Amino acid sequence: MRTIKAGAKSPEVYYLNELLSKLNYKVVVSDYFGTETDKAIKDFQLKNNLVVDGVVGLKTWSTLLAKSENNFSANSKLLSEQDLIDFSNQFNLELAIVKAVNEVESNGKGFLIDGRPKILFEGHIFWSELKKRGIDPRIYVNPNTQDILFENYTKKYYVGGTGEYTRLQKAINLGSDKKIADAANSATSWGLFQIMGFNATSIGYSSIDEYVEKMKLNEGEHLKAFGLFLKKNNLIGLLRNKNWAAFALKYNGPAYKTNKYDEKLARAYAKYA
Repeated sequence: MRTIKAGAKSPEVYYLNELLSKLNYKVVVSDYFGTETDKAIKDFQLKNNLVVDGVVGLKTWSTLLAKSENNFSANSKLLSEQDLIDFSNQFNLELAIVKAVNEVESNGKGFLIDGRPKILFEGHIFWSELKKRGIDPRIYVNPNTQDILFENYTKKYYVGGTGEYTRLQKAINLGSDKKIADAANSATSWGLFQIMGFNATSIGYSSIDEYVEKMKLNEGEHLKAFGLFLKKNNLIGLLRNKNWAAFALKYNGPAYKTNKYDEKLARAYAKYA
């Protein structure tokens, strides 16, 4: 692990925030080393007889890993370089393109440190998925559900990491009707390439349940789902031509502009190319 400090933005920072969250620090699990991460690290250093400078170097990394008792053995779940090469050859895509999408969507990680697939729950999609199933979402709107159920897109309720499972479970627990659980899982993006659950049956899975179970297995299944999604939505040509904006619109939806997905993809591609 390389040394990082406040202001950094990288996959290492995302992992750092995952570890801090596991140790019950109230940080947003993201790839940005902001004020809350800095405060948490300094508190951790103070409590563990380390130099309190907010710099996460070898000693702080080692202590964090030891304290988190991270026993998740991910080797059997992770993609190899050869897996990505084979996929690139299968779809006649540059390897750098596949790596760029991989990095932007999930920081190159399909699983959390506790072994569960990485997810992001979308409250506005949950709203629409309930409506698709004949359920009026308005009957569930109250102050306690404002972070999981809303009509229009917002990212202010994102928490990242294991906290997204808390939001997902909260949505599932709205009622005993299986339709609610299906709507919640369908309103969640899963794994390495963050394919939304509502795509499950259209890209070849028998049900949302089968899709979720496959996503729990390994990153190879995540890559398979990515390929199915690209083919179904005619996105391979856009990637081959590096038409980042058109790809981001179809892959991420209109919010891609807000999140600058096209710019992030272009930068990531340039790095790998």
